[in-house]
Amino acid sequence: MTRTWTPGSHDEAVTAIARTPVLLVALDFDGTASPLVADPMSARALPEIADAVARLAVLPDTEVAYVSGRSLVHLREIAEHSDDSPVILAGSHGAQYWFPGEGEADAAESAQERDLRESLFDELEPLLTEYPGVELERKTFGVGIHGRPADPAVERAAFAAVDEVMARRAARWRRRTGDRILEFSSRHEGKDAAITALRARTGATGILFAGDDVTDEDALRVLTEHDLGVRVGPGETAATLRVGSPQQIGELLGVIATERAAGRE
Repeated sequence: MTRTWTPGSHDEAVTAIARTPVLLVALDFDGTASPLVADPMSARALPEIADAVARLAVLPDTEVAYVSGRSLVHLREIAEHSDDSPVILAGSHGAQYWFPGEGEADAAESAQERDLRESLFDELEPLLTEYPGVELERKTFGVGIHGRPADPAVERAAFAAVDEVMARRAARWRRRTGDRILEFSSRHEGKDAAITALRARTGATGILFAGDDVTDEDALRVLTEHDLGVRVGPGETAATLRVGSPQQIGELLGVIATERAAGRE
């Protein structure tokens, strides 16, 4: 059963994850590390979260990752991620990775998939000009349609129009919905696959994963009793803890960084 965490409170699950021998802190970006914003590319991690991530990333036996539906190139931009960053990135819902000291892992795409994606973008771009405020995002393995700046009725009509195109031309692509976003991808990986891959890669004995949206529930559902799932905001969830905002995620990560550092002195 999910319980609410409030700043200043003591929670045994938080203490346990802070003390796990090898910790992976994995964070969704939009709505978790960053507040949701109308312009997707203006998203940035809150200063308190960036600070906590930096504190955690330098601790022994501690890894930090951003796990996002964003294409890797866009995730690197909004995360202000440099080539010497210690932070792991999993983009495109786990179809793309960037590892410290190695860089981007190859993510294969067939010529047929690439040609279809470009053709779909060419069809959807003029179509969506008929829906004010709805924006089309070119993704590495698909397309994203953002409705947050639009009137909700316009958003619904735009999503229906896109659904018709995709059903006709790319029926096998994976469809995802989120907070006023509709996505289609030729790849079928989800954030559950990303968490599994990162657990194997890092040897984590405990994972803290935090997210705010439907696609984050894929990751939350594969966590074990040794992990800690955190849901940001309302909605049905498999998480153990719930916080009210990205700001509270920053406070929670600060607590974990402090407890983990103290346990290694």
